Amino acid sequence: MFEEIISLENIFEAWREFLNGKRDKPDVQEFSLNLADNVFRLHRELTNRTYRHGGYSAFKVSDPKPRDIHKASVRDRLLHHAIYRVLYPHFNKRFIADSFSCRNDKGTHKAINRFRAFTNKVGKNNTKQCWILKCDVRKFFASIDHGILLNILRRNLDADTLRLCESVISSFETAPGKGLPLGNLTSQLFANVYMNELDQFAKHDLKEKYYIRYADDFVIFSQNKRHLEDTLPKIRQFLEGALKLALHEDKVSIKTIGSGVDFLGWVHFQDHRVLRAATKRRMFRRTAERLAPETLNSYIGLLKHGNARKLKSIIMKI
Repeated sequence: MFEEIISLENIFEAWREFLNGKRDKPDVQEFSLNLADNVFRLHRELTNRTYRHGGYSAFKVSDPKPRDIHKASVRDRLLHHAIYRVLYPHFNKRFIADSFSCRNDKGTHKAINRFRAFTNKVGKNNTKQCWILKCDVRKFFASIDHGILLNILRRNLDADTLRLCESVISSFETAPGKGLPLGNLTSQLFANVYMNELDQFAKHDLKEKYYIRYADDFVIFSQNKRHLEDTLPKIRQFLEGALKLALHEDKVSIKTIGSGVDFLGWVHFQDHRVLRAATKRRMFRRTAERLAPETLNSYIGLLKHGNARKLKSIIMKI
């Protein structure tokens, strides 16, 4: 696996993928000027086991809440792509079907459609009560424990690949031995590897048939409210004990589908879903800024997935 990651063929393929949407960036153009020399130097350092990950530049975005993004150098981000190209298919086949974040042929739209399918199955097409436990992990990326993550990776990777991953993981900390940077492509994969431990616990230990996770948000469906009340402390104990993560207590709820459940930007009901109020406000604010046509089209595409015909007509008139 290590030899595949560091091969020149993989690095050049990673470069082609990395370039997408970044050709005009000054740091990317500078790297491109001496592309062959830069790639061969990176390959040589990886082969000789002398590669060291560099530092990060930091900036803030609103997505929609304020987030701190840390961007590595082009050289290091190229390596992230090379690692991702090899490790993603290796781990993806080990993930459960109902994990939807940062995976090919998954995403938010399929997650909310799965949400509706589970609502119908558990609620027997609105003939039974459907209760939903919704949880959110507090400060997820900042709380990922490096030691625990490396132990999980150790079960799946050879020594050289593990050492390479460790150099990426240890290049960033929010506290000693904790945290992954939001700007790294590898962080998306490592986050899924980390939370796959919870997924497996939910499916195999708790035997939860109707469970969906998207990043650090997850929901469990049941006809029995007491069952969900009994399940919650087991999940909390597992997260704290096995992964050193804590639930965001203000975002934990057990509600009926009839009262509306907020998940992935939509408030879901038995037979329809409506856009979350905060998402709607943000959409109006951004469309007032005269967005590029492709951004406007993405909003219109989003609105197709719920009961938002009136909202769509307003957006198109702006």
